[in-house]
Amino acid sequence: MSERNNKRKRQRNKRFKEDPQILPSPSHSSKRSKLKEPSSFLDKMRARLSGGHFRMINEKLYTCTGEEALDYFQGEPSLFNLLHLRLTFKTDKYHAGYKSQMSNWPEQPVNVIIKWLKKQSPSFVIADFGCGEALIAKSVKNKVFSLDLVSNDPNVIACDMANSPLVSSSIDVAVFCLSLMGTNYQSYLEESYRVLKPGGYLLIAEVKSRFDPNNGGADPEKFSNAISELGFKSVKQDFSNKMFILFYFTKKEKQISKKKEIEWPMLKPCLYKRR
Repeated sequence: MSERNNKRKRQRNKRFKEDPQILPSPSHSSKRSKLKEPSSFLDKMRARLSGGHFRMINEKLYTCTGEEALDYFQGEPSLFNLLHLRLTFKTDKYHAGYKSQMSNWPEQPVNVIIKWLKKQSPSFVIADFGCGEALIAKSVKNKVFSLDLVSNDPNVIACDMANSPLVSSSIDVAVFCLSLMGTNYQSYLEESYRVLKPGGYLLIAEVKSRFDPNNGGADPEKFSNAISELGFKSVKQDFSNKMFILFYFTKKEKQISKKKEIEWPMLKPCLYKRR
């Protein structure tokens, strides 16, 4: 009888290696725990998978240019297979991981931005750079151009954010919500300057640790000054949240004819620890 049970366990474990939806046999557990284990195990597996995909892709996005990231996503859609689990990467894997990582934040920066937008004119045209799940477009009555590297959503424009298809001086509000991720982030801001109308708003929300000079982060004042040199006026900096910083700028009415070379501070990559 014992040999028969061991054989069944070996067969079950073999099937688990071939199909992740089948659980391996527990070595020591009661009947009660056996009934509860599948749900618990699968939940943990899904959470680890989602978080693992997110960390891997997140690290790539923070350490390459926007153009390289676009090629990375579009050219190798199956690059993110997870070993023998045979789970093919899709765009929503990153967004699922993002939601998982953000679920512990007491307040979401996108919600703060949405509240601000709802107080502005409904006629304002918005460009959401690095829109993710396009929550802004789903939450306000304004016309919103949602832009991201790749998307399965037909309402999202897939593009390199440094080279968007938006018309020059056509946008009232440009938003970067945790999306200044590439090593060439300044080119995204230059693109926002191009598409914004004079007097238009630039809103940036970023993780606070990226602006901690004592911890390898950028000096927020140097960052703000660099954007001002691009042709913006600093309106407000909000440090009230413990997780993120909000910067508010407006595009200067009088455009700078000849810009001097701007010294952009390097933003610290926001890399999540592997557990």
